[in-house]
Amino acid sequence: MLTILGFGMIATFLVLIMLKKMSPMAALVIVPALFCVLVGKGSHLGDYVLKGIGSLAPTAAMLMFAIVYFGVMIDVGLFDPIVRGILRFCKADPMRVVVGTAVLAAIVSLDGDGSTTFMITVSAMVPLYRRLKMSLVIMTGVAAMANGVMNTLPWGGPTARAATALKLDAGDIFVPMIPALAVGLLFVIGLAYVLGLRERKRLGVLTLEQALGRPDGEPEPEQALIGSAGAGDAPARKTAPVGAGSTASGAATGPADGSPADTQAGPQTGSQEDDASSEILDPRRATLRPRLYWFNAALTVALLTLLILQTLPIPVLFLLGAAIALTVNFPHMPDQKARIAAHAENVLNVSGMVFAAAVFTGVLTGTGMVEEMARTVVDSVPDAMGPHMALVTGVLSIPFTYFMSNDGFYFGIVPILAEAGAAHGVSPLEIARASLVGQALHMSSPLVPAVYVLVGMAKVEFGDHTRFTVKWAALTSLVVLGAGLLFGII
Repeated sequence: MLTILGFGMIATFLVLIMLKKMSPMAALVIVPALFCVLVGKGSHLGDYVLKGIGSLAPTAAMLMFAIVYFGVMIDVGLFDPIVRGILRFCKADPMRVVVGTAVLAAIVSLDGDGSTTFMITVSAMVPLYRRLKMSLVIMTGVAAMANGVMNTLPWGGPTARAATALKLDAGDIFVPMIPALAVGLLFVIGLAYVLGLRERKRLGVLTLEQALGRPDGEPEPEQALIGSAGAGDAPARKTAPVGAGSTASGAATGPADGSPADTQAGPQTGSQEDDASSEILDPRRATLRPRLYWFNAALTVALLTLLILQTLPIPVLFLLGAAIALTVNFPHMPDQKARIAAHAENVLNVSGMVFAAAVFTGVLTGTGMVEEMARTVVDSVPDAMGPHMALVTGVLSIPFTYFMSNDGFYFGIVPILAEAGAAHGVSPLEIARASLVGQALHMSSPLVPAVYVLVGMAKVEFGDHTRFTVKWAALTSLVVLGAGLLFGII
């Protein structure tokens, strides 16, 4: 009964947010509360929620101050040269922009923290997507998949959990998986290339000067080909002079793969997006601090270095970083209040989502639904599949790491799978490696706080992100699994 209710709760939540019948924050709270009552444990709801909030409170604190920190860095112009440099390299070509998103997300993911990766990637890429009127859902999907593949680094979390749960060395798990993970990352970059070509075909023609927002009269516009305006039409090869304003109509919200739902970018569209991106790149905005550029760059590098070295807890690092950044860049109290107020919406949205997710995970774990779901699925594996338990683990990791936390999967499910595999001669190392397969999809799970940073800063509806990303992320996981089997790693 608990198994049925558990799957029913997850399915109800996903249907409600994907059909936009309820906001993710409301669904994360109301759906588990109702199912907790149905299970007959409504009297324990408070305990489950408080336990869930307690476990996620450090994450919420980290996200709050990290958003303030990176928000201030955007305000003072730290990322402006990066954005302009990427735009010049991409030549306002959507294909290059999408591929650049995948590469940037993968590189930044080396720090091992998904939230930081998404903040830096979104900060750098959103102005380009809005200027070129590209689909922001493509950006969030590609960034999430690239980060998911890279999340398997030994210091990223899943590998360390698998090693701890099965009492193995993290290096023995990760190093042999590198070829399979490399194939997965190449697949993400290849997918970004295809999606970028679709965007190039969908959109009109824009010059680099228009993308940068330069006024008329600036020297020599560099033409940038962005493709075709009409769906199904032959690619248009036009050029537009600077200031002509010849962009494809409806480009801000048109479909990326034939489905209008896949490209909804949230409430900020059209001229609002142009205004937002213009403000970010405006060289005359009041918040710029050019004289403090190298101080801010050094502060950010030092912060990320300390984060990787784990010198202090991540929430403490971002708390200190935000305080220093605000104090140095905006020494006057009214300016500090204005910067905090400017980013209050993002802080509230993301931290609110984290605490709402705590209700969902608290009920799912506290009522015993997760344990029963796992036991039912594992028990349903035929005995004939025993010698192939590594393959079974890889397949199961895709839905399991999406529907539950990494802690629940690696400390609750993986040891059971390893025990079943050991009875048929399958080594724990193979089980541990196979368990990493589902991470590409895991990073878009509604139970992962970092995904709310991604969609929140990009102003993309979570339901739209889910509809677009799940199919591609699941395919990426299967590619990693296939490569692992082909190379004899799993």
